[in-house]
Amino acid sequence: MPKPRFAVLGAGSIGCHLGGHLAAAGYDVAFIGRPAAMGVLRERGLTLSTSLRPPVHLAPDRLTAATGPEAAAGADYVLVTVKSAGTEAAAEDLAPHLAPGAVVVSFQNGLHNPATLRAVLPGHTVLAGMVPYNVVQSEPGIVHQGMPGRLMTEPDDVLGAAFREAGLAIEARTDMSEVQHAKLLMNLNNAINALSGLPLRDQLGRRAYRRCLALCQREALAAFRAAGITPARLGPTAPGVTPHVLGLPDALFRRVAAAALRIDAHARSSMWEDLQRSRPTEIDSLQGEIVALAAAHGRTAPANARLAALVHEAESRPRTWTGPELHAELRAAR
Repeated sequence: MPKPRFAVLGAGSIGCHLGGHLAAAGYDVAFIGRPAAMGVLRERGLTLSTSLRPPVHLAPDRLTAATGPEAAAGADYVLVTVKSAGTEAAAEDLAPHLAPGAVVVSFQNGLHNPATLRAVLPGHTVLAGMVPYNVVQSEPGIVHQGMPGRLMTEPDDVLGAAFREAGLAIEARTDMSEVQHAKLLMNLNNAINALSGLPLRDQLGRRAYRRCLALCQREALAAFRAAGITPARLGPTAPGVTPHVLGLPDALFRRVAAAALRIDAHARSSMWEDLQRSRPTEIDSLQGEIVALAAAHGRTAPANARLAALVHEAESRPRTWTGPELHAELRAAR
């Protein structure tokens, strides 16, 4: 059986990470992204970096880099990695070019992207996927995976086999809605990391920043309960217990949550990368999602709302916050 063909729509850090591993394993992959980013791939190629093994470099002649959705024509699988705000428009652009039977896989932050894709692409199978680890572009053409983890998707044997051949651990899940809600709890730290200006390991090692995350997660869990949502358990700690663990003193946290600190020393959140590159963030699909869900059930989420406002301010007027400053700001909002 011939290998499936892939296209990556929105080939930024995550898209280049996923598509790059597939290309390195010999799969036909079309990278579709911004002109500047695709220009880098054409000139420099793509380097896949991690602290766990030597980097892998793909020369430009091993990559297909495009800027328009027509490059997805003929792909068996289209991996969608655009920001949530661009999902509907991206799907509309993609629709005329999808091959019959093509499978679309959402590897995006947020809760509603698979449903948006299904609404725009009713004749195609759309799978929900989740990337549990951090990937950033350390410099143009180099994407760095900052921590270990397993991709998760709705079941598809061919897709799973391709990712495993490409060296990417993957798990099939039938509870992807619950998985996505659990990932959202984790992603509430993206804004805190972005405003801290620190690497993730350093930021998570400081109690004041963790207490900010605990405030956000408690509001999120309350909104989930009001909506009848039970997030999946993805790690050693149940979601309902995590805010208590986050509030532990630093020395005790390092012992209890050692796995959470198994992060590359230079890893940062994608939202930090967006602010550094003066790009719009996904804050409305993260903290904004919690604020909206809480409001829909007669509740408030003031810490999440204030954090969202601070990130929007930072999009035009960058500022870093110390842990105590940020925690005081979020507590005052409550």
